[in-house]
Amino acid sequence: MKRVAYVLGLPVVLFAAWFLLSSGSESFYAPPLRTILASFADTWTLDRLRADVLPSLLRLAAGYAVAGVLGVAIGITIGLNRRVRATVEPVLEFFRALPPPVLVPIIMLFAGIGDSMKIIVIALGCVWPILLNTVEGVRAVDSIQIDTARAYGISGPSRIRQVILPAASPQIAAGLRQALSIAIILMVISEMFASSNGLGFTIVQFQRSFAIPEMWSGIILLGLLGFTLSLLFRLAEGRALRWYHGLREAQRRS
Repeated sequence: MKRVAYVLGLPVVLFAAWFLLSSGSESFYAPPLRTILASFADTWTLDRLRADVLPSLLRLAAGYAVAGVLGVAIGITIGLNRRVRATVEPVLEFFRALPPPVLVPIIMLFAGIGDSMKIIVIALGCVWPILLNTVEGVRAVDSIQIDTARAYGISGPSRIRQVILPAASPQIAAGLRQALSIAIILMVISEMFASSNGLGFTIVQFQRSFAIPEMWSGIILLGLLGFTLSLLFRLAEGRALRWYHGLREAQRRS
């Protein structure tokens, strides 16, 4: 119960402050929160959620999954091979410095303006924190563990599955956590370019038609989705890395 209070405490306080401070607002562009909340239920009906939010979540999931698979696979390859790492690191640093939104017009030339473009944009932005954290996690694996596995005849894919991945999993999880917030941002940005549905597209359409309360309600929905996805990730991470958190807790107490 105390942990739930910590998680929900600050958002509740911020919403309460927003509600009180905006109660007397007469600004067209910053309406009172009660007006925004009133429009929320009317705007985000089940049909609109199915038409706009569901496609966004599917694109987010697809791009995030592609980035996860590529980032872990390439990161393990680079992390295990010193020569490969020395060769590709300058190139990786160059491409990591390129903001994915800048590449959207180029990606549109090759992938069109459909879902493929949006998935590629999300994947390109998310892959870097996963890849780099995987490389660092693999490099940090205890050499004694690797030598022990080699002594017992564990090599190739078995060594990666039984030794490398478990040891590097906390660092990989950190990269996946960073990539999740990037994926949400890129999901919205990609839907602002030549799109016909999606949460980002809908928010921009509200803004262009001066439906300001509805626009704010979309922003609130986007924040709620981000909060929910982050919470679900924490729960999954806590279950998957229970052994790691237990080990850290034991070390802290000793």
